[in-house]
Amino acid sequence: MNWLRPDAEYAQIRCPKSFAAALNHRREGDRLYTELRITNKAVKPYITNRYSIGIVMPLDTRYEKTENCLLHRAHVHVFCGENISWIMALRMGGDAPHLGLTLTKGSLAGYSVEHHGPLAHDRGILILHPSADTWQPGETKVYAWTIFPHEGKDDFFRQLPDFCRYVHVEANRYVLHPGEQGTLIIRTMFQAQSVKVDGKTIPEEDGAYTFSWTADALGEHIFRIEADDVRTWCRVLIHPCADALIPTRLRFIRDHQQVHGLSPHLEGAYLAYDNQEERLVYTPENDYNGGRERVGMGILMAHYLNHGGSDEDGSLKRSLDDYAAFVLRELVDADTGIVFNDIGRDLSYRRAYNFPWFMRFFLELSDLTGAAEYLRIAWRIAMRFYETENGVSFYPIEMPIADMDAALKMHSMMKEREVLLAWETKHADTLLRVGVHYPPSEVAFEQSIIGPAADVLLQMYEITGNQIYLSGAETHMRLLDLFNGCQPDYHCNEVALRNWDGYWFGKWKLFGDTLPHYWSGITGNVFLRYARLTGKEEYSRHAENILRAILPLIFPDGSASCAYIFPMESNGVRGECYDPYANDQDWALLFSLAAQEQEHLERIGFE
Repeated sequence: MNWLRPDAEYAQIRCPKSFAAALNHRREGDRLYTELRITNKAVKPYITNRYSIGIVMPLDTRYEKTENCLLHRAHVHVFCGENISWIMALRMGGDAPHLGLTLTKGSLAGYSVEHHGPLAHDRGILILHPSADTWQPGETKVYAWTIFPHEGKDDFFRQLPDFCRYVHVEANRYVLHPGEQGTLIIRTMFQAQSVKVDGKTIPEEDGAYTFSWTADALGEHIFRIEADDVRTWCRVLIHPCADALIPTRLRFIRDHQQVHGLSPHLEGAYLAYDNQEERLVYTPENDYNGGRERVGMGILMAHYLNHGGSDEDGSLKRSLDDYAAFVLRELVDADTGIVFNDIGRDLSYRRAYNFPWFMRFFLELSDLTGAAEYLRIAWRIAMRFYETENGVSFYPIEMPIADMDAALKMHSMMKEREVLLAWETKHADTLLRVGVHYPPSEVAFEQSIIGPAADVLLQMYEITGNQIYLSGAETHMRLLDLFNGCQPDYHCNEVALRNWDGYWFGKWKLFGDTLPHYWSGITGNVFLRYARLTGKEEYSRHAENILRAILPLIFPDGSASCAYIFPMESNGVRGECYDPYANDQDWALLFSLAAQEQEHLERIGFE
C-alpha cells in the first residue's frame, strides 16, 4: 500500500513569504523520521496565528471501489493536541500493518482539508497547522515527527511512548449531563515532576493522575494539561440529556418547522429550518425538499408520544396528525406502498432509502393509535421496497425488521408476516453472500453502508436465532469500529468519520469532516443491539458514548444543526462551526430515546 496520494507533496510547507523552510528525512527500517526547520528571515518579529503555517499531510483517504478501499485506503484519525499530537491511520479493511505518526518536536493546533477529488468520494488532503507562536528575527523553530507501523488502536497507543514524551489523557465521558461526575485519567510515560490541570497541581496515585469534577454549567470546557513542559488538552461538553432535549426540540419543531398556510402541497409538512435567518427552508433539491430524511421529525414525534411523552395541551398530537395527513396526501400511497421523493407525489427521483424510514413512521403511528391500518401501510411499503426497489440487494439505513415482525405477530397478521419474512431472509442471505465486498452507495465506501449490513443481519439473528447471521454481522462490526475516533475530544471520540453531510444538507454547502454527525448513531445502534443479543457489555459502553456524542447537534433551546464542520478550514473557508440549517439531525434523539427504552426494559427483566 502507498499511504500517500499522488496529487499532493508530502510535508510541503505553506508559510509567510518572509519565512524559509528546510525539510530532512531519515529512514530506519519501517520508521520514517521527518524534521522541518522553519526560519523567520525578516528583520522584524512575526507573530503567527493558527492559520499562518500549514504542513501538507496527503494520506490517501479517497473512497473508491470497495476492493481498493479495503486494501489501499485508510481512515485517518487526527489529534492536534499541542505537544501531544498524532495521526492514527487504519487500513479500511482492518488488516495490519497500519500507519502511525506522532509529533516529537513542536506543537500543533488543528488541521484543515482541501478537496481535489470528486465531491463526497474524497475526504481531502490534510493540512496540519502549528500552534500560534512568536518568531524573533532570524529565529528557527523545529517541528519533527516519526512515522511507524502498528497493529491497531491499542498497539498504536502502546508504541507512542517509544517516540516522544507522551502524555495519555482519557475522560470517563466526553459528553456529560448536568450533575454527572467527570473524571480525567492522565498517565505520563516519563518521570514528570509536576502535572497540572487548568493550573492546579494533581497528585500521582498508582501511576496515574486523576482529576474529577461535577458537571454544572452547560457548554464546552477544554482542560489544559501540563506535564512539566509538555502541554496538551482534553475537550468535553456538558449538555442536556435526551430526556431534557426531546420535549424542547419537539416544541420547536411544532412552532417553527411545521408549515401552516403557506402552500397547499406543504400544509402540515415538517421542513428544514434556517437558524440564521429564522425561516423555513424548502427547495425541490433532494436534500432540502419535503420528504426523505425529514421524516425523522415525524418519527421522533410519534415515538415520543407513543412512550408516554408529556403533551398536556394535545398540541404535539395535533401537530403529528397534521404531519401524518401531509404524508398520506403528498409522500406515500397507502394502497400501493409507493414512497415518493417529494411533495406532489413526485417520483422523478427514485430512492430506496426512503422506504424503511416511512415504514418506521407508520409502524410508530400503529403503535401509538392501535390502528392496524397503519401497520398494513407499513407492510405495503416493505413489500414495495422488496418487489420494485431491489430491496434484497440494498443496504437500508434503519430498516425496522425486528419491530415489524413483532408488530405483525401482535396484530395476528401471520400471513403478512410469513411473506415479509421470506423477503427479509432473502435480503439477509444476499448480504451474507456479498460479505465485505460492498456495492457503491451514495458515497463509494461509507460507514452508513457497513452499519446497515450489520444491522440487518443482527435483526435477522434476533428473529430466527440462526447463528450464521450473528457471525456475518460481526464481520461488518470489525470494519465499523475502524471509522470511530479515539481522540480526547467530544467532537471525535467514538464518532464515525464522514465528510460530505455539511455539503449535501447544510446551508453553507461545505465539505469537511462532520464531527459529530448523527448517522454515527447507526454504529451506536448496532453495538447496542449486539450487546443485548450477546451480553458483551463493552459494546453497550461503546454505544452509550456514541449516542451521547451526537446529542450536541440538538441545542438546549430546541434549535438544531445538521452538521458540525470540524476542520479549521475546508477549501479555504473557515470551519469549526455548526451549519445554520436544522435539517435531518433529529434521528440523533430518536436513537437516544430508543436506547433509554431498551435499558429500561432490561432493568425490569424484559425478554
